Amino acid sequence: MTEQGVRWTADQVLALAPDAASRKAGSRLGTAGPWSGAGSGEGTVWGLCKGSGSRPYQTVVDLADATGPGCKCSCPSRKFPCKHALGLLLLWAEGDGSVPVAAEPPDWAGQWLAGRRERAEGRRAGADGGAASGSPDPEAARRRAERRAERVTAGATELEQRLADLLRGGLAAAEQAGYGLWEETAARMVDAQAPGLAARVRELGAVPASGPGWPARLLEESALLHLLVRGWLRRDRLPDALAATVRSRLGLPATPDGPPLRDRWLVLAQYDTSDAKLTTRRIWLHGADSGLTRLLLSYGAAGRAPELSLPVGLALDADLSVFPGAGQVRAALGEQYVPPAPAALRPPGGTTAEAAARYGEALRGDPWLESVPVTLDRVVPAQDAEAGGAWQLADAEADSALPLTESFRSRPGLWRLVALSGGAPVRVFGECGHRGFTPLTAWPEGPGDPVTLC
Repeated sequence: MTEQGVRWTADQVLALAPDAASRKAGSRLGTAGPWSGAGSGEGTVWGLCKGSGSRPYQTVVDLADATGPGCKCSCPSRKFPCKHALGLLLLWAEGDGSVPVAAEPPDWAGQWLAGRRERAEGRRAGADGGAASGSPDPEAARRRAERRAERVTAGATELEQRLADLLRGGLAAAEQAGYGLWEETAARMVDAQAPGLAARVRELGAVPASGPGWPARLLEESALLHLLVRGWLRRDRLPDALAATVRSRLGLPATPDGPPLRDRWLVLAQYDTSDAKLTTRRIWLHGADSGLTRLLLSYGAAGRAPELSLPVGLALDADLSVFPGAGQVRAALGEQYVPPAPAALRPPGGTTAEAAARYGEALRGDPWLESVPVTLDRVVPAQDAEAGGAWQLADAEADSALPLTESFRSRPGLWRLVALSGGAPVRVFGECGHRGFTPLTAWPEGPGDPVTLC
C-alpha cells in the first residue's frame, strides 16, 4: 500500500504505460503465476518475475515519491516503466493477497530505494543551495535577452513580408508552391530563435489542398499568424498580460511569476503528443479548494516518455505557480507535501453552452488559444442526424450540444465513452475549442472510477 493506505486502480496503473504494446504485455503479467517473493510496504512494491532466463527479474516500484512513481527492473527493456513493473502494480492493485504487506523489502530492493531517496535529498539540497548562492549575473542575462529579441524581431519582420507576398500572389498560388516554401520559412524562424512562429508556419503549410474550404482556413490561420507578428513588433504598446501571452506564443522562455498556491490537486487527464524531436506530456489538474484548473507540461526526448507521471484519479497536496500571460493556465509544480494517492474527488461541471461561452471569453485575452479546459455535467454522447451522424455531447436537460472533434471521433476513446454512458448522462472533462470538444476523462453519474478516453 501507499503511505495513505489506498490502492491504485488498474486504469491508473495502465496510464503509466509508455505505449499500447507495454499496456498489453503488462496486463499479461498482472497475475500471480509468474511472480514470487512479492511484497509491499511504506509506499513500495517489489517482486521477482520469471523470465526466459534462469534468474528471475528483480522488479521494485517506489510509489512514495511525490513527483510520481519510479521503478527499477533487472530486465533489459529500455521502456519506462517496463512490462514487469506494470504487471507487478496490476497484481498489487487487485488487493487479493498476492502482494502481501511486509515489514522490510529484500536487500536488492532496499538498496535501490535507499539510493533513490538519497539522490532525491541531494537534489533538494542542491536546489536550496543554488537559490541561496544567488542568481546569475543579471546584466549578462539582460544582454542575452536583448540579442534574442533582436533576432526574433528580424524573423518576425521577414515573416510579415512573406505573408504579405502570399496575399498579393493569391491563395491559389500556395497550393502550387508545395510544402518546401513553408518548411524553408519555418527554418528561418528557428534561426531567429522563435520556435512558436516556426511551429505555426509548419501548420500553415499543411493547410493548402487539405480538403474542401482550405482557402478560407488558410486565410484565417494567416490572419492569426499576422496578428501574432504585429503583437511582437508592437509589444511595447500592449498591456503586460497580453505582451506576456505574445512572448509565450512565440516560444520565448518564461518563469512562473504567480505566488505558490497550495491545494489538493486532482489529476483530471494525462496524455502525450510527439514529434520528431520531442515528447510532450500534458497533465491537467483541478484544485479541490480553489476550484482552479491548471496544466503541467513535461518533456522527454523523442521516443521516451517524460519523467513526470500522474495517472488520472490521483490527488496530490502540492504548490503550483502559474506562468505569466492573459488567462494563463500553465503552472509549475512546486513543493509536494505527500505522495500522490487515489482520491474520490470529481470536478464540478457545467453545460455545453457555458463551455462555449467560456472559450469565447478566453479568446479576448488570447486570440491564438486553441481550447480551454472544461468539465461538462450530465451530457450524453449522441449522433447528430443533421450533421451526417457526427458525434456530439448533448445536454441531458437543455437543448444544446457540442460537436466532438474529428480527431477524437476516430479514437477508441469514443466507444469507451459511449459504453460508459449507455444512453445515460455522464460527467466529462476535456478541451473545448474552435474545432469542437475533445473528451479526455469521464465519470458515470453514480459511484465509479474515472475512465480515461485519451
